[in-house]
Amino acid sequence: MPQLEKVLYTARTHTSGGREGASRSSDGRLDIQLSTPGAPGSGTNPEQLFAAGWSACFIGAIRIAAARMKVQLPPSLAIDAEVDLGTTDGTYGLAARLKVSLPGVDRSVAEQLVSAAHETCPYSRATRGNLPVEIQLT
Repeated sequence: MPQLEKVLYTARTHTSGGREGASRSSDGRLDIQLSTPGAPGSGTNPEQLFAAGWSACFIGAIRIAAARMKVQLPPSLAIDAEVDLGTTDGTYGLAARLKVSLPGVDRSVAEQLVSAAHETCPYSRATRGNLPVEIQLT
């Protein structure tokens, strides 16, 4: 497994109580209650956090690809991310879908941007081969 050559940022959180607990970042910017998916409660859950983090990172990777390709991105660039929690072979697993919206960008250019982003986004790299992933242009 390749090691990082240079650490750019380290996220630090403290979580207690698991899916019915709370999580707080060391800098105080994140301070959330957690709830089990589908259960009553006002908290978020790890799957929602993963979907939000991956989609935000993927947009960043699209922006990097667009800069390299000298492509102007629309201000309405967005991703609808879905992360499924399920079971398989008696254990838990995840599956994900990223629905990328690049209105006004030529379809072939948009496909190139999404492909490049999927190659460089750290979340995409971390999940590759570990869970089913679908990426769609909408």
